[in-house]
Amino acid sequence: MTAPDAPLVLSLGDPAGIGPEIVAGAWRALKASGPAFAVLGDADVLAPFGPVERISDPALAGAAFGSALPVLHSPIDASVTPGKGDPAHAAAILRWIDTGVTFCLEGRARALVTAPIAKAPLYEAGFSFPGHTEYLAELTKDTAQDGPRGPVMMLATDDLRVVLTTIHIPLAKVVSELSVERVVEVGRVTAAALTRDFGFASPRLAMAGLNPHAGEGGAIGREEIEILNPAAAALRAMGIDCSDARPADTLFHAEARARYDAVIAHYHDQALIPIKTLDFYGGVNVTLGLPIVRTSPDHGVGYDIAGKGVARADSLISALRLAGRMADLRHGAT
Repeated sequence: MTAPDAPLVLSLGDPAGIGPEIVAGAWRALKASGPAFAVLGDADVLAPFGPVERISDPALAGAAFGSALPVLHSPIDASVTPGKGDPAHAAAILRWIDTGVTFCLEGRARALVTAPIAKAPLYEAGFSFPGHTEYLAELTKDTAQDGPRGPVMMLATDDLRVVLTTIHIPLAKVVSELSVERVVEVGRVTAAALTRDFGFASPRLAMAGLNPHAGEGGAIGREEIEILNPAAAALRAMGIDCSDARPADTLFHAEARARYDAVIAHYHDQALIPIKTLDFYGGVNVTLGLPIVRTSPDHGVGYDIAGKGVARADSLISALRLAGRMADLRHGAT
């Protein structure tokens, strides 16, 4: 059972990226209003960016938060040079994530927010997962949960939520990865999450077409006829409000957005271009279908600007605020 006043926990991510800078920036923006969070990371890496208070338990974060950044200190056994990713950092990066998941599963934290990681240094150190999303799914796979299990990736702004049936694969492989079963799975997880974590009593899903003009009756491709529309029909048969495939080029303007609560998109740029056009700095990556709440900023480690004092914390601030709202809904806070 998670205490309603439990804090969020935030894993520091890659310490050589912009993570330390944006974590400190997020604390400055939220220290008066919350939500309170505790950082899982190396306090010495964070100290140059502002006041830090080492704490021994997430429960102590709230008392410290107004005056200093609370840090659950877990040292990194290698030097850190801004902009220089290093496989020697991998053990600490993964330990911070692992600990955050444990705190959430034990009810000592309300949600996990993850600062960005870079895949290449982790791969060099033997990390075998495509990214955060798949790793978190593995860490939580043995924990029971209500509703269908993900992971499903959602990108969210105040005005738009989009989920993906395929993520980081070449465009040439998208069709081979699509199936009625996969699209239905994404729709089920999304509908359940919209109710449990976003407060929609009767969520409305819009199905994006894959082909121009949503295939134009099969004249410009048959994926809508053979995969997407049958999946939408199957979702409706389950009681989930889901449209048939709609032309993606008319799905994201303001009037269209008023008619749904989330879009099921089918490849990376189909989902991310509208999100980043509407809110380039404030988009949030949300993992649906896990037994814990998890959000992340919708950007990478920023090695090219690390250490220059120019990184913006907007997306991390949005991720923390959204995690707090989702956790309140999931855990019954008022």
